[in-house]
Amino acid sequence: MRRVVLLALAALAAGGLLSACGGSGSGDGAAAGRTAGGPVSVVASFYPIEFAVQQVGGDHVAVTSLTKPGAEPHDVELSPHDVARVAEAGLVVYAKGFQPAVDTAVDQEGSLHAFDVAPVANLDLAAPPEEDEGRTPAPDAAAAKDPHFWLDPQRYAAVATAIGQRLGEADPANAATYTQNATAFTDKLGALDADFRTTLASCARKDLVTSHAAFGYLSERYGFTQVPIAGLSPDVEPSAAQLAQVADFVKNHGVTTIYAETLVEPAFAETIARSTGARLATLDPIEGLTSTSAGHDYLEVMRSNLATLKAGQGC
Repeated sequence: MRRVVLLALAALAAGGLLSACGGSGSGDGAAAGRTAGGPVSVVASFYPIEFAVQQVGGDHVAVTSLTKPGAEPHDVELSPHDVARVAEAGLVVYAKGFQPAVDTAVDQEGSLHAFDVAPVANLDLAAPPEEDEGRTPAPDAAAAKDPHFWLDPQRYAAVATAIGQRLGEADPANAATYTQNATAFTDKLGALDADFRTTLASCARKDLVTSHAAFGYLSERYGFTQVPIAGLSPDVEPSAAQLAQVADFVKNHGVTTIYAETLVEPAFAETIARSTGARLATLDPIEGLTSTSAGHDYLEVMRSNLATLKAGQGC
């Protein structure tokens, strides 16, 4: 990716912590991240995982995120303190392949007590190719998968269930509570999915022109075709040729709404909207919450997204 994170200082800072958990299995690592009778210390990689852990863990977990509120998570950088938190946590929950700095920190400091949700999320959509003038694609770009599973409530529910199982392994005394909480949360996600299916079943327009390629799983689930202006990483600027191609698509396919985001500058979406006469609306990929988010949590923002899609796609 764009930046290389140096972890040598963090390794020194966490050296004393590693000696305590270096010989532990996954259950022992989780036990090391709690005080007697206290909550399990969980470090989540970014907001959707943090929210799922909160919903499933309840009062039995103390969860923090490696991605600060309002920060764009794709290329997050970790401080030595952040990496030390990975080392000392009872459990680290992340999605491998989404945040390279987190992957590196887990590999070096937290592999014995980490839980990768990517396999459970079944990341089977290939990431669209990225065009960035003057930049050579990464060697593994062709094999990259779209990580935005949480925008499909069914995939997100599968991850929540797995988090409940993993917390139960870390904290057997409260395993039944984690299972109960996971069921309650997945029921909410099931209701959300049903509302999306009902509302979006008869949309007049099925092409979804978005700021970046975050909505592949949502599009697949609800019958849209995603047409992203930028690729998987929103900070990779599209080329002039790519902008022209998207503008032509908008004109030729009767697209009336271009969707900008909350954590990404809307300049390119505004350019497409202005050059085509389409309106601009905000569709939130929920990679993090800010004061401008249309809701206080994932469920509220997803319902705001549903209202936005209903208006923009003629449903």
